[in-house]
Formats: sequence, C-alpha cells, structure tokens
Amino acid sequence: MCGISGFCCFDTDYNKNYTKWHKVLVDMGESIAHRGNDETGEYLKRNIGLSHTRLSIRDLYNGNQPMIKTINNIEYAIVYNGEIYNTENLKTELETKGYVFNSTSDTEIILYSFIEYGKKCVEKLNGIFAFCIWHSGENKLYLFRDRSGVKPLFYTIENNTLIFASEIKALFCHPYVNPEININSFREIFGIGPARTEGCGVFKNIYEIKYGHYGEFSINGFSEKAYWKLSTFKTNHTYEETVQNVNQLITSAVEYQMVSDVPVCSFLSGGVDSCIVTALASNYLQKQGKKLNTFSFDFTDNNKYFKSNSFQPEQDRPYVDIMLKEYNLNHTYLECSNEELADMLYCSVDAKDLPGMADVDASMLYFCKLVKKHNKVALTGECADEIFGGYPWFYRENLMNSDTFPWSINTQARLELLNDDFIDNLNINEYIKARYKDSLSEMPEIDCKDETERRRYEITFLNLKWFMTTLLDRMDRASMYSGLEARVPYADHRIIEYLWNVPWKYKNHDSIVKGLLRDSMKGLLPEKILFRKKSPYPKTYNPVYEKILKERVLEIISNNNSPIMPIIDKTKIVKFICGESNYGKPWFGKLMAGPQMLAYIIQVNYWLKKFNLTI
Repeated sequence: MCGISGFCCFDTDYNKNYTKWHKVLVDMGESIAHRGNDETGEYLKRNIGLSHTRLSIRDLYNGNQPMIKTINNIEYAIVYNGEIYNTENLKTELETKGYVFNSTSDTEIILYSFIEYGKKCVEKLNGIFAFCIWHSGENKLYLFRDRSGVKPLFYTIENNTLIFASEIKALFCHPYVNPEININSFREIFGIGPARTEGCGVFKNIYEIKYGHYGEFSINGFSEKAYWKLSTFKTNHTYEETVQNVNQLITSAVEYQMVSDVPVCSFLSGGVDSCIVTALASNYLQKQGKKLNTFSFDFTDNNKYFKSNSFQPEQDRPYVDIMLKEYNLNHTYLECSNEELADMLYCSVDAKDLPGMADVDASMLYFCKLVKKHNKVALTGECADEIFGGYPWFYRENLMNSDTFPWSINTQARLELLNDDFIDNLNINEYIKARYKDSLSEMPEIDCKDETERRRYEITFLNLKWFMTTLLDRMDRASMYSGLEARVPYADHRIIEYLWNVPWKYKNHDSIVKGLLRDSMKGLLPEKILFRKKSPYPKTYNPVYEKILKERVLEIISNNNSPIMPIIDKTKIVKFICGESNYGKPWFGKLMAGPQMLAYIIQVNYWLKKFNLTI
C-alpha cells in the first residue's frame, strides 16, 4: 500500500520553476507519508508531476515509484496504491508478448499491461487499487480506481490544473487548493454522514473518482467513465451448486490475498465472517508450515457494562476463544481504554479529513496502530453482510420498506442538536431523497416481477453503493494512518458479481440470516460459530466513555468561539446531556446511537477548527 499524489496542467511548464513545483510534490507526499514511509519518490516533467510514498509489501527492494518505462520513444510513468492479486497470470501473459520484467512488483505488471492494452488493462486486474499513469505520447493522464472502492483517489481542478491524491489533505498542499465548504458540505455531514455521496469529497470542489471508474485528463479537459458495472444474469444453479461456487469464490479470494513478501495476519472478531477468513488463511499458511497471527478488539471493562440489544445481542470474546481451541493461531487480545478512545476521535478526523463514524472509526484507528507493531498486512471480514444480506434491513419489514436509506431512517435523530434556523436552511429531507432516488436510478435492470424480491435487489444495490463503501473508506483511512495494509476478501468483484445474481431464497436459506454463506463453509468452523447470531463490530458500553464525551461537549458549548456554535442549539445539547442515555436506537447503521451523536459533534467541531472552515 502507498500514498499517491500529483498534478497536471498543459498551460504550465513546470521545468521553468522546477524547485518550486518539486517542493509541492514533496509536500504532498509528506502529508500522506503515514500511508507508507519506506520509500518516497517524485517525477516532474513539463506538464506533469507525480509523487509517491511507499509501504513495501511486494518486491521490497525493486518496487520503488514513480516507475518509468520508455518504449518506442514514448515515456510512461505510474504511481500506484494497492495490491493486484492475479499478477502471476498477467505476468505470464505479458511475457508471451515479449515484455521483460526487472522486478517482481505488481507495479511493473500494471504499467506493462497499460502499455500493451491501454486503458482496457484495468479490466484484467483483480485487486484493490488506485493508480495514475502518464502517457507522454498521448500527452494524457489516466486515473483508475478499483471496482469496489477499497482504495481512495480524490481530485480537484483549479486554474486548468488537475490535482489528485490518495487523501484530501494532500490536495491542500498545492498552492491552488484551499479547504472550503458550502451548504452541500453540511447536507453531506448532517444528512448523509458519516457516509458520502459517491464521487463527493464534501469540501467545495473536491471530488473522488467513483469506484469502477477511470478518469482522463488532456488538453481537451477531464472526463470520467465507468469500466465496470454490476450486470444481471441468470445463473440457473441449484442451491447445492451455488453453495459450492460460493465456497470456491471465497477460498480463492482469501488465497489470492495471501500474496505478500511480508507476513499476513487477520482480524478475528468471533463473528462468522472474520472466522471464515481466518480459518482459510490459517489453512493456507499451515500448508507452508507457518502460523497465522490474529487480533481481536474490545474495550476496558466492557464485560461489566455490556447491554444486550437486538442489534448487538452478545459479546465476542467467548467465540474468539472457541476459534483458538479449533485452530493453532498466534492470537493477541487488544483492548482500548475509554480515555484513549475519546482521544482518538480527533485522530480519526486527522486520518479521514472528515468527521466519520465517531468511536467506531476511533477504535479501529487505535487497534490498527497496535496491530502494525506486529504486522504490515491484515485480512478483514468486512463486506460479507452487504453481499450476503446480513443486516436487519434485508429482512425487517419496517426497515426494508422504508422509502429512504434503511440504515438511516430516523432523520430527526441526527438533527436534534442543531439550531432550528440551520436545520431549515439545510432542507435535509429533500437532499437525502434526491440522493436516494439518484442511486436507485442507476441500478441494473432486473427481470423480477415479485415486489419483495425487487426491493431486496434495491436494498442490496444501495448497500453496495453506500454502506459498504462507507465501511471500506473507514477501513482504508484507519489502517493506512498507521501504515497497515488492510485487505478485504469479501470485496472481490467476482464474489460481488456472482452474489448479485443469487436469489434471496438462497442467501437466506432455511430462513437463516446469511444461510448460504454458512452452508458454504460447513466443516470449516465449529457449529457454534458457523450459526452464531449476527453481532456487529464492538463498541464500548462503559459509562465512563459517555461521561468523557459529555464533559468535552460541555467544554465546546461553554466557549462562544467554538466553530460549531453557529449551527448547534446550546439548550438542546444541555437537555440531551442531562437526559437518559440511549444505546438502543441507532441514527446510522447499528452502532451509532446517543453517545455517538455526542462524539460526532466533537468531531465536527474539531474538523471545522482544523481546516479553519467558516460557516
């Protein structure tokens, strides 16, 4: 994994002020050095500048970037962030066409693939990636992003200059770009957040290459096009055949993602999704006589204060212990204190450049920092619920049939601390409705006359487009902030494409949530884990954490100079803080309830202050 950044302008000769523009490249790279500080590099020519900061995972000594190749007097330069998992097949294919490799890095494979196939090369890649390639013959810059949106790629265009980077903060290192917001920024923050509208960077004039898309920048301007979209087809597979296919797809994805020149570990929550990934990875390493490092996460004294509810019925630790008895794993229990969790709220804004999933982000950031002390690469169990239908909104009628985003049906809950004038100006409900309708209009055509089945297709599409990308965004920034590469086997596009076309009666076989996934892995996991009821990522129930949040929010509202003061209602906040704690009615997803609203206020205030944003 790495951080990439750069700029391109056909009206400017960067060679005429080389020192200045090279310094800009260095500054952009340094701002995201946390994504990989093993190597750095810059490439600056007449109209183009590229910067790279590297986390060495593949070919530790020969994979430095920017990588440059000259063929037939045409120079090609690439900066790349990600991992390509089908490199061996691609390398063999390219060698038959006469290409000679000087490294074992996937960077060189991507670059030669581009030279051979042009922009269609991206269709051949299986992996997580964001990369930019300069083609001197065409005088054109290409920007590519993976099919699931695992790796980020932001950009803006100012003064006829395309400026791009893995993270928003690097854009602000360019002299043409300043952090600014507008009314739509707040509509995103308080209406959509912590999700983001696809392609929207929240800051004014900041955008993101959409997943499954590529961009082209030339003297004629900028354009963005899709190279991949979900397609609908009839599998005509029996349930038994589908079970076998799912087993093969997931096994293949995990084994693909074990490729690395440094040891790979896994996050082990005790849930069925992470246990499957862990078991498959452990089996893979065991064949090589190696032992898998695993890590589980919890909070100080959480066992004392845990409150069971319909979203989070039980704790994870007992199920982790079952896995440790079943598999020979090198396991570490990680724990976060309430004070550390509260402090990490600010760091998670630093990592994301935006308010996020409050303590859900903050805790993951903290745990990734600890994991990085042991490993550089980690497998995660993210995305299975979106693909296999694991969330309540796939089957609870009130959620499933809500004419809005089902993970955020209570708009009022996320606005109750804002002042009334600000709420009126936002016109939040119309903004949300427009984003919702726009998304559904992009869903692939399906041949389905059953209204309930059609609705589940819609829910699935919305989850892939919105909820999954939010979690992937969280995972990338939390992991890369500590220079940890997080891989997501369930986000393999082959799994997504196949499961999109699997009927609900298969996914929910025998009326068991994710029954198909569980059946596909029978014999791999103990029954107690395989058929464990869904339990989400852990959060703290310790009242000390909420006490800390209340104190910090009261400190914010006691200072009239706090940047958030013009948009919040002091009276509402005091009443909220003095009221009864509410852990059971989430305003986003399944984890973000009362305490998380307080944490979100803290994050928004810090975000406004950090970037000196005016309201």
